[in-house]
Amino acid sequence: MRCIPSTVTILVTALTLLAASAALILQSNAETIGSSYTSTAPRDCRVRSAGNGVDDSTVRVCPGKNGLIVLIAEDDLRETVSVGRNRLGASREPAAQTWFGPFNSTTNTVEWRAANGRPYATIQRWHIADNADPDKDGRPIAKQMLAVTRLSPGPVCHVAYVDVAANPDANELARRAADELARQFKCGQDKVKTVGNSGRAVELASR
Repeated sequence: MRCIPSTVTILVTALTLLAASAALILQSNAETIGSSYTSTAPRDCRVRSAGNGVDDSTVRVCPGKNGLIVLIAEDDLRETVSVGRNRLGASREPAAQTWFGPFNSTTNTVEWRAANGRPYATIQRWHIADNADPDKDGRPIAKQMLAVTRLSPGPVCHVAYVDVAANPDANELARRAADELARQFKCGQDKVKTVGNSGRAVELASR
C-alpha cells in the first residue's frame, strides 16, 4: 500500500526547496568586503619635483590596487592625496584640491576597502599640526585623524573624518564609514561627515 503525501507535507517540502533556492541566490549575490594595504613610502613610489619652483614641493606617484595609483603632492609642509588611473587623472579629482590649513602629513600606509576585489574607498591616517599645543621645543604637536575617501566610478573625494584620540575604535569606525557612506556619497553636494566623537584633529581639519 502506497502512502500518498498529504497537502501539508507537499507544502512543507515546497517551502523548504524555495528557502534553499533563495539562500543560494543570496549567497551568489553577496559581496565579499575586506581590506588590503599599499605603501606610499618614497622608496615605493616615483618621486619628482612638483615643477612649481618651490624647493620643498614634491609629487609622489605610488602603486595602488586594481590598476589605480595614489598621488601625493606636498607643498609648504602640507599634503594632498588623490587616486586615479594615472597622475593626470588623479590630479583632476576633487581630493587633489582638498587641503588642510595647518601643516600636515600622511602615514605611509593606505587601506583599501573593496567589494569582490573592486576598491571603492581608501582610509589613510593624517597628522595635523596643532599650533596651540607646542612641545617643550616650541614645535606644534600633531593630532591624528583618519580620512575616508571615495573612489571611482564617479569623483574621488573625502567622505568622512574620524578623530583618532577621541575614538578608541577609530579604525573600525573608518571602515564602517567607508562601507556605508562612500559609494552613495555625492562629491560637491554631500558634506564630509565626522564619524564618532569629534576631537582636536577633526576640528583642525574642518577649519
